Amino acid sequence: NKLFVEETIGAEYGEGFETFRTDGPLKVDVDYLNEKLQDGFLHRIRYAMKPDEAYGLIFSWDNVVAGTRAVKRKAWEQLASEEGKDIPKEGDIYTSADYVLHKFFLSDKEENELNRLKLRFSQIYYDNLLRLAKPIDGLKDWLEAVYTARIPCAVVSSLDRRNMLKVLERMGLSKYFQAIVTEEDGMESIAHRFLSAAVKLDRKPSKCVVFEDDPRGVTAAHNCTMMAVALIGAHPAYDLGQAEITVANFSELSVINLRRLFANNGSSFMDLQRQFIETTPPKRKLTIDTI
Repeated sequence: NKLFVEETIGAEYGEGFETFRTDGPLKVDVDYLNEKLQDGFLHRIRYAMKPDEAYGLIFSWDNVVAGTRAVKRKAWEQLASEEGKDIPKEGDIYTSADYVLHKFFLSDKEENELNRLKLRFSQIYYDNLLRLAKPIDGLKDWLEAVYTARIPCAVVSSLDRRNMLKVLERMGLSKYFQAIVTEEDGMESIAHRFLSAAVKLDRKPSKCVVFEDDPRGVTAAHNCTMMAVALIGAHPAYDLGQAEITVANFSELSVINLRRLFANNGSSFMDLQRQFIETTPPKRKLTIDTI
């Protein structure tokens, strides 16, 4: 159950994942994708005229697309009501689910109840999640802006594909996402999901921007050579300082912000570069002034 497991960040030191081809397994990592997903000649011409289309946007599901923080609180409150327990109004309930169960629902004599409570909490949480009808405030307007600019978008989640499609349709967001990464994709870490999204968007990782609310997600994005835009909410701004942009909500963003992210070093920003070392000093050129 994903609610009780903290996913690894992933992509440290070039770590990748395997995808299976007819001629055998293929190891896919950050460097491989940055090399293989280079823009072709026609794409370079198109992106020169419409530079925004060269980017890919990757949205994390939790607290970026859907307000899962509120869903989790509602699930804990319902479980507490069923079990006759009290939980705090803030703070501890947003830590790991195992910690909350042990602190507020179990005593030493009730350890055998742990699996039952885990199952019940999961049922309540996913039932409430699948009833969500509204995305995070400001998200739809932002997606409409990038949709108009023809920037492809992907959403990544540990939900199963069928339920993900249902929730996106209920929220009215289906048309904005050209790719989704779900449980069926079998990714084992946060970074692997981001890399899988880059492949589905046909954009090299170094031209992708990840929207996250968690410092671990920001680290995973940087491990993939991606940019990161962090939303303040589940974590305060000082915990998200590693992100290139930190905002309180989507209304603070504009498409020009994406251009500025990549403006400092041109189209090859964050690409691996070969360093050339001159073995002999350059010859001095004689000019009229020198003579």
